[in-house]
Amino acid sequence: MLDDALDRLSHRGPDGVGTHRVADHNLVGHRRLAIIDPAHGHQPLVSPSGDALVANGMIYNDTALRGQLGEHRYDTGSDSESILHAVRRWGAGAPARLDGMFAFVYVANNRVIAARDPLGKKPLYRVRIGDVEGFSSEVKAFDGVADEITEFPPGHVYDSDRGLMRYYDVPDTDPVDRPTAQVVRDLREVLEAAVVKRLRSDVPLGALLSGGLDSSLVCALARPHVDELHTFAVGLPGTEDLRAARVVADHLGTIHHELVVDPDDVVGTMPDVIWHLENADINSVRSAVMTWQVMAFASEHVTVVLTGEGADELFAGYAYHGSYDPDEKLHAELRRSLQSMHNINLQRVDRMSMSHGVEARVPFLDKAVIAEAMEIHPRLKQLAPDGEPVEKWILRAVASDLLPDEILWRKKAQFDEGTGMTTLLPSLAAAESMGESEWYASMLDKRFENPEQVRAVAGTWTDDRV
Repeated sequence: MLDDALDRLSHRGPDGVGTHRVADHNLVGHRRLAIIDPAHGHQPLVSPSGDALVANGMIYNDTALRGQLGEHRYDTGSDSESILHAVRRWGAGAPARLDGMFAFVYVANNRVIAARDPLGKKPLYRVRIGDVEGFSSEVKAFDGVADEITEFPPGHVYDSDRGLMRYYDVPDTDPVDRPTAQVVRDLREVLEAAVVKRLRSDVPLGALLSGGLDSSLVCALARPHVDELHTFAVGLPGTEDLRAARVVADHLGTIHHELVVDPDDVVGTMPDVIWHLENADINSVRSAVMTWQVMAFASEHVTVVLTGEGADELFAGYAYHGSYDPDEKLHAELRRSLQSMHNINLQRVDRMSMSHGVEARVPFLDKAVIAEAMEIHPRLKQLAPDGEPVEKWILRAVASDLLPDEILWRKKAQFDEGTGMTTLLPSLAAAESMGESEWYASMLDKRFENPEQVRAVAGTWTDDRV
């Protein structure tokens, strides 16, 4: 059964597969995408006493943890090994000490500890098959086998001795009034630090570039720290994202790669997109289609990419944010949307990247950036200097000396809009004599033995808005 599950997750780890039995009754398995210390760090990682760890993600404070935990304890250069030693030292307190994106399961003789990163950048599910309990990175691993699959909540740790516990929550603090110039300086500082820490890689690294403010700012902050920055853009012929991305790439001097997708090529990929995405929500699928395309394209050149996800949730970038009074409910809605990313946008980014053996890193969702952003008054996020609110105004101020004006003040276009999906996909569904939602649902039903288990853990973009 475990071998079958690992086979279904082969896309997540094309660089290796391993299993280990702990104390004759706990079996763990792993598919590896090798990023740090590719020659070593094979998983499961096993301690001298026989306990084992399987992990997915990237730990950015790995070097600092090695200093705390003792370099002499380490057998590899893998950042995941810091999780193993952290759990052995601090038990269920380990996840709060990790700076990164991660999902892990640690198994000892009579104890299991599992955890997921603060916002759920990396996926984790709990699985029950009869009286056997386990964990998985994707629903499909145990599709048609599991009696029950539930999503492991982000920011939580499970300890078989103590149960499920929260170790992180999005800060629930009131905005702090500060001079705007100070806000700009402070935000720029934490953003640049978040980008720089995500540049560590022992394999080729690049960045997605749509020509929008978010991805353009990430590229601009990364560029001085990378000798040759590869950037990747995608869209239908003539779409605005392709043009805008060229402007930014020329301005920053990146090695730019552009994928122009033929509309006829989209239809054939749709069943695979739905299967990997594990969601049939219209908004999620629309954004996933071109994410799938650009990740496949990027995988021909790099193994790690930086992305701009999270900026809209932090800095009020969506059109619907304009309907909230910045002095009342906007702050609460932004906090809610951050807490809801795990099975919507972050699920899309993880599934579409890992389906092609690419690791996506999200600087805007660094814990320090989140803490800083939640202290910024919403009025600076939807400022109206000329009477018309400007979305993400404070972020534009941060980028004012880094990007051309036409990019800096480019009106927000969601990824599915800028790449042409909001017009193409409804027409493709109509050609199948279906509505768009019905078309996506039909493909999900065909690809999964138990599609209701998939639907039960999938999110929708409008769930529980304030």
